Amino acid sequence: MWLWRTTWHRGTAYTIGYDTTAEKFIRLYRSPDGSKFETLVENLFDAGSPNETSLLFEADDTCLCLLRRDGKPNTAQLGTAQPPYTTWTWKDLGAHLGGPHMIRLPDGRIVAAGRMVDGGARTSLGWLDSKSGTLSEFLKLPSGGDTSYPGLVWHSGLLWVSYYSSHEGKTSIYLAKVKLLPSNH
Repeated sequence: MWLWRTTWHRGTAYTIGYDTTAEKFIRLYRSPDGSKFETLVENLFDAGSPNETSLLFEADDTCLCLLRRDGKPNTAQLGTAQPPYTTWTWKDLGAHLGGPHMIRLPDGRIVAAGRMVDGGARTSLGWLDSKSGTLSEFLKLPSGGDTSYPGLVWHSGLLWVSYYSSHEGKTSIYLAKVKLLPSNH
């Protein structure tokens, strides 16, 4: 099992591991110290070769899971669960998203980021609506070829995005500072 992107919530570390053998499933783990992990859900999801994930906890303790899939189908999934995070519901987002990551902005909106491939590979940002289970791309970052694995930080009113890309020849690491318009709601 390959552990991916640990997220802390209320003093507990949560992470999802994906199977690297022929079985192709993901497993949810938790840890009180970030060092020793115990299995919380043995088989969290197993359709379409699931692998990389990003977890986000809501103010009401709901956990969101943005999940990459590389099989058939290969569309990303959005999982939701209430504590103790043993029962999950999943919605298909209808788009492939490699190296997924997400962040909640101070105004409550969720930005998801990752590699999208329809119409050419690129690292993009999208609005994630966790209630309706939709992902709407809003910004293609300067990228192409081998590109992905964004990091997201909100700092001084800007969304900072780190990622790698090979669109300028050799693979390089990039940092974008994105100014987002205020929400209309």
